[in-house]
Amino acid sequence: MEPFHQCLVLGPVAIYLALLGVINLARRPLVVSGGRDAAALGLAVSGLVFLGPMALLFPESVAAHFGPASTKYLWLMFVGLMVICLIVLLLILRPRLIIYNISVDQLRPILAEVVERLDPDAQWAGDCLFLPGLGVQLHLESVGWMRNLSLVSSGPKQNYQGWSRLEVDLATALRGVEVPWNLSGLMLLSLGNALVIGLAWAIIHDPQAIARTVFELLDMR
Repeated sequence: MEPFHQCLVLGPVAIYLALLGVINLARRPLVVSGGRDAAALGLAVSGLVFLGPMALLFPESVAAHFGPASTKYLWLMFVGLMVICLIVLLLILRPRLIIYNISVDQLRPILAEVVERLDPDAQWAGDCLFLPGLGVQLHLESVGWMRNLSLVSSGPKQNYQGWSRLEVDLATALRGVEVPWNLSGLMLLSLGNALVIGLAWAIIHDPQAIARTVFELLDMR
C-alpha cells in the first residue's frame, strides 16, 4: 500500500484510538451523546470508506470522457455524498448516551439519584429504566474490559428533549466523581501512538511517493 493510502486509512483510526485512550486514562467519567460518538467513529473509518467502496465505485469512464480536470470534482462529489450519508445515519439513530470510564456499580447509584430528581415516577426493572415524565425508555449496556457504559433507548417512542435533560443532569452529577486508572486506556493510547509513529516514519522515509500519489489522484500532470 502506498504511504499516502496508509495515512488516509490509518491516520483517522490512530487519532480515534489515541483520543479514546486519553478519555479512558482520565480520572473522571465523560458523558457523550450517541450522535457525537457515532460521528467520531464515522470520521475514524472515513479513510477505509474512501479507499474501499468509493474507490471501487469511482466512475473512471466519466472521468476519461470529461478529461483529467474533472477527476478532482468527482472526488469532491463522492466526499460530499459520504458526508450526507453519515448525517442521515446520525439523524435516524435512536438516542443513547455513552459514559466513558466508569463501572456499572459506580454509575448505578448516581444514575438513580439523577432519575429520582428528574422523574419521581421512574421505574426500574433490572437494567431497564422507564421515565414516563421525560418520555424516555432505556436499558444499560456495559463493556466491562473498557469500563464504559451505554444508556440505550428501548422502543421507538422516545422524547429527545427528555434525553437531552438526562444527558445534562447526568454529566453534572458525574463532574465531582473520581475513578481509578483504567488500564485499557493505556493500551488504546499506546496503539494509537504506535500507528502515528509508523505513519510518520512512512512519510519521512518517502515523501515523494505521497506527493506523487496525490498528483495521480487529482490527475495533476
